[in-house]
Parts: sequence; structure tokens; C-alpha cells
Amino acid sequence: MDLFETALTFAVKAHAGAVRKGGAVPYVLHPLEVAVIAGTLTNDPEVLAAAALHDTLEDTPTTLSEIENAFGGRVARLVSSETENKRRGVPPEESWQIRKEESLRELKNASDPGTKIIWLSDKLSNMRSFYRMYRREGAKLWERFHQSDPAKQAWYYRTVAEYTGELSGTDAWREYADLTEKVFEGVK
Repeated sequence: MDLFETALTFAVKAHAGAVRKGGAVPYVLHPLEVAVIAGTLTNDPEVLAAAALHDTLEDTPTTLSEIENAFGGRVARLVSSETENKRRGVPPEESWQIRKEESLRELKNASDPGTKIIWLSDKLSNMRSFYRMYRREGAKLWERFHQSDPAKQAWYYRTVAEYTGELSGTDAWREYADLTEKVFEGVK
């Protein structure tokens, strides 16, 4: 099995039984979609593997050492670059702002182009989901998140668009920017 296929298998096992926030959709569909989006931007097997694994450190008991041992240092660094310090013991609504600021700093200062590809792919997958929810629920959709203020969510997702701007010539980035503006229309 090649690196990407091994990563897919690993991700499926790691996320087994988990569901997406606010529904019954198997969680693993999100990392799979992220990998598919990344595949429209690169054919680099390490980036594609990291895209499939991007939430394993944050949302499963998987450790960085396990990722590095199984997939190598670069894949581990790429996965780590998309992983927030959840600050266990601090309510997520209280740590949201600092977590997002730290994450954005990581994105802004990324030297590996794969980091921006994975970030864009992840956030586009999220934005597709948000847009579907927004069409059904309007701004009420934010009530299910740790950060329910649409203005703060808009700041975060618009900053991601800015920091991934070097990918603005791609269909993925244009779709992301378009959906972000639709979801946050009128939000300053």
C-alpha cells in the first residue's frame, strides 16, 4: 500500500464511530473530503496523506509520534501545523480566540506550501458544510459552535482566505472565498 492509501486506512480507523458536529454523518467523511480537495491542488503524496490525517491529533487519541513513525517527519509536521492546542481543562469558548490566533500565526508563517494546501482544503470542506447549514438555518447555525459570534467566525475564515491567497488562482480558493462571503454576507 502506498503512503496515501495507508493514511486513508489510518484515518478511517482513527475516526471510527465519530460523527460530525450537529448531525449523524460519519466524521471520517470530512478528512476524506479534505484529501479530495487537496488532490485538486497537488499530487504530492505526503501532502495528500497529511490532508487525510489532519484531524487525527486534534480529535483522536493518536499522537504525533505515531504519525511520525508511520508516515515520516514531513507528514507529521504538516498534520501538526493544522492542529490546535485545545488547552484541556479550559472551556473551549474561553480559549477559542487564542487558539485561532495561534493557528493563524502558524498558517501565516508556514514555509511548506503543503501547509496552505491542507488548510485551504480543510476550511473549504468546513465552508461547504456551513453553507448548507446556513441555507437551512441562517445565522442560528453558529449556536452549535463554541464561538457563536458570527463576526468572530467571519474574521477567522476571512483571514484564512487572506493567508492562503497565494492559491487564489485555483478553483478551490475561489470556491472558498465565494462561500465565505455568502455565509458571512453583511457580517463585519
